[in-house]
Amino acid sequence: MSYTKFVAALVRANQGNVGKIRISPGRCRSTVASTKSQEEKDQQIDGCTVVEAVPVELISETKNVKNTQLSKIHIDFDNTEEAYKSKRNIELLRSLLVFKLCTIDVLVEKNKQLIDLSRKLLGQWMFEKMMKMTFYGQFVAGEDHNSIKPLIQKNEAFGVGAVLDYSVEEDLTQEEAEKKEMDSCVSEAEKESPDADHREKKYKAHRQFGDRRGGVTSARTYFYADENKCDSQMETFINCIRASGGASADGFSAIKMTALGRPQFLLQFSEVLVKWRQFFNVLAAQQGKSEMMVLEQKLELEELKESLTKMGVGAKDDIENWFTGEKLGLSGTIDLLDWNSLINDTTTISNLLMVPNLETGHLEPLLNKFTAEEERQMKRMLQRVDVLAKHAVENGVRLMVDAEQTYFQPAISRLTLEMQRIFNREKPIIFNTYQCYLKEAYDNVTVDVELSRREGWYFGAKLVRGAYMYQERDRAKEIGYEDPINPDYESTNRMYHKCLEYVLEEIEHSRKANIMVATHNEDTVKFTLEKMNEMGLSPTENKVYFGQLLGMCDQISFPLGQAGFPVYKYVPYGPVNEVIPYLSRRAQENRGFMKGSQRERSLLWTELKRRMLGGQIFYKPVY
Repeated sequence: MSYTKFVAALVRANQGNVGKIRISPGRCRSTVASTKSQEEKDQQIDGCTVVEAVPVELISETKNVKNTQLSKIHIDFDNTEEAYKSKRNIELLRSLLVFKLCTIDVLVEKNKQLIDLSRKLLGQWMFEKMMKMTFYGQFVAGEDHNSIKPLIQKNEAFGVGAVLDYSVEEDLTQEEAEKKEMDSCVSEAEKESPDADHREKKYKAHRQFGDRRGGVTSARTYFYADENKCDSQMETFINCIRASGGASADGFSAIKMTALGRPQFLLQFSEVLVKWRQFFNVLAAQQGKSEMMVLEQKLELEELKESLTKMGVGAKDDIENWFTGEKLGLSGTIDLLDWNSLINDTTTISNLLMVPNLETGHLEPLLNKFTAEEERQMKRMLQRVDVLAKHAVENGVRLMVDAEQTYFQPAISRLTLEMQRIFNREKPIIFNTYQCYLKEAYDNVTVDVELSRREGWYFGAKLVRGAYMYQERDRAKEIGYEDPINPDYESTNRMYHKCLEYVLEEIEHSRKANIMVATHNEDTVKFTLEKMNEMGLSPTENKVYFGQLLGMCDQISFPLGQAGFPVYKYVPYGPVNEVIPYLSRRAQENRGFMKGSQRERSLLWTELKRRMLGGQIFYKPVY
């Protein structure tokens, strides 16, 4: 029996008996792999269109190639001639100028005011010319699909693909953003009775953090306006998917869940998922297994039934029926994946918003009231996600779901996982994004990989360090919940490498996983190449990808591409005035990035001097 039907039965059974929740008889679906032996288990960039850099011979998804003898690949990231052979001298000078400007605090902090002043003093035409010679020209490819083609074709010729993203954003004031966020994240029930539902404060909207653009460096931010706006944004994503399919045989497109519906649902469903996880942790502690690794916490089925009976969750016979899945009862244990499978249906959204009361064990509605319009809005979000996944399949495009704030992310990851279970049966189509600055990143990766093994679908992931660190830390401190972020940069590096190595080992063992290593960190790229050499993973297998932003870290992207690795530049485009919010964030990000490392500027100067001394004053790329 599905979770929704289970909860619906609970609601019906308890309309006349409010004090106690009873589980109706039936069968609950579960993952099946808890019956597998341990040996079997052991065996087992924000953007849109992607243009593949170099056609590669794909190795069959099921072919066992792990014993293939491969020559080790070494890439010299100090070879400036290779790194910048696609750039004219004027482009190298522009990079040096822009990176230098990004280190001047007053320019970065006052960039919006300076942009407005420049527009007034220079006029629109001269202002756009100036921007195209500096920041816009460095980080944005052009104004529309046609104007970006020369850059895309040039990068392709040098082995680097493109992830296209129409980077237009609303230019909202802070007050406007806060109002939109509060209107879209607060339910009717909360408006009528703000304190009646006992919501966790992390998963409630707070006006002081309503402007989600604050403290964000690398990610676009969407604010909910209405359902028509969500439909329009879905159409934009569809156009990106179609363009990707037309430009490449193996492209990517990226989407953001907050663009596709009212974020109220993401907040509420995230809280439900977290509370069910917490309930599992309570039950694990009762069996003395709270200190084990998450996937090692296997609850003895008979003890679990006894605990649930004592807590008043239901009668013994009802609980017996609850845990009688097709294969579940054969293993004698229940782990987190089995537990998570109890929430597996989206037909009646309001029924998903039932949570266990950790004090009583009873299931209770998260909200006292859930309107019909809210129900329709939540269903439309799920329908839009489904439409995009189907378009991706039809166009032969892989779909990356971007990560967002931790109070949205449990729901985003769960919805992405449900898409993977449907669409990743034959090959990886849907990719989830894992932010490795989170303390729980490794647990999230390992749990999802294990589920893909059990159910036999292809795991797809993009690994990033994360875009919301400052905002997340400030919000946790101000509102009063545990900081979800790793304590320092080094611990985030260790987390990234730990997650990356785990997925690479999964690729080595089964060839049923793909990963995008989205990073500007040269050490992480070298770590990946070293592990690929050790494991015999060839770049031509098209299992491991690399990604960087346009205008940054060319000394990483182009040598990788020319060595035959699948590597992609995140390529924003859009009219000058409408991508200013994106450029503002680029300036903010580069301030810290360029202050922390002189390497890229040093390499740019080295290449310029090499060309001047070699008489290449008017160097022109040949392709």
